Amino acid sequence: MRIPALVALSALPLAAADLRLGIVGTDTSHVIAFTTILNDPSHRDHVPGARVVAAFRGGSPDLPASRDRVDKYASELQAKFGVEIVPDIPTLLGKVDAVLLESVDGRVHLAQFREIARAGKPVFIDKPLASTLEDAREIAALARRFGVPWFSSSALRYSSLLPGLKGDRVDGALVWGPGPLEPTHQLDLSWYGIHAVEILYALMGPGCEEVSRLFAEDAEVVSARWKDGRVAAIRLARPYSGYGAVVFAGKEIRQAPQDLYTGYRGLVERIVEFFRTRVPPVPEQETLEMFSFMDAAQRSRAAAGAPVKLR
Repeated sequence: MRIPALVALSALPLAAADLRLGIVGTDTSHVIAFTTILNDPSHRDHVPGARVVAAFRGGSPDLPASRDRVDKYASELQAKFGVEIVPDIPTLLGKVDAVLLESVDGRVHLAQFREIARAGKPVFIDKPLASTLEDAREIAALARRFGVPWFSSSALRYSSLLPGLKGDRVDGALVWGPGPLEPTHQLDLSWYGIHAVEILYALMGPGCEEVSRLFAEDAEVVSARWKDGRVAAIRLARPYSGYGAVVFAGKEIRQAPQDLYTGYRGLVERIVEFFRTRVPPVPEQETLEMFSFMDAAQRSRAAAGAPVKLR
């Protein structure tokens, strides 16, 4: 008799070499996507070496995107993958080797990271790292204080199309993507525009010094100048759009042949490698600069598009 898929996945034993992972925040579809890739060996994008074994619900009652999904995804993790749902973060930390901080609400990440950091275990912080530049910097300071390796990234940074698009030279870039806004987040680009910002930084690298932002209700353009004289821009559409980019390299122009979103496997591979090596694939300095970029864009919006220096 064939064993039902749900039972089979729940009953799979944890391999001796597998890292035990814990999730904080079950209010995003990422928890299901990541757990499927990690815990289901039959999945086409399976990444071996780690399994999700426990989760803490979390949740933000004042944010519908969190409130309306937190219990649903927790129940799915438990029923489909046998993930233990625990009552608090300290209990979770006693059961795992590393942590996926997945709460969809960037406002709660600092408080949750403050609890997690005391255990000294490596942490992946899903986007957005935080909802303000100050919170992002405080997370980095806490990590240094407790010796906690961490990184934060969008899956778009690891699109399988980006290496060919980047090539060996980038003189400038135009990036586009969706830009829905969430009024609870002080840096409004951090809510969804962060995906396009990640693409831009994956192509251009750090070193931005000045940003200007032209804002309209259904779209906006954020243009930026790097310290080495290169310029680049992001166009965000509302409510949603696909992801794309054009790269300028001398006389060559390279455009993505299709939508840049190619799934989560690339990101999950980096997460597992990071948990094993404790070496972040995205440096702290670059992540914090992206938040300085979004902070400058916010201040430029308030100044009717005037150019603003990064803090």
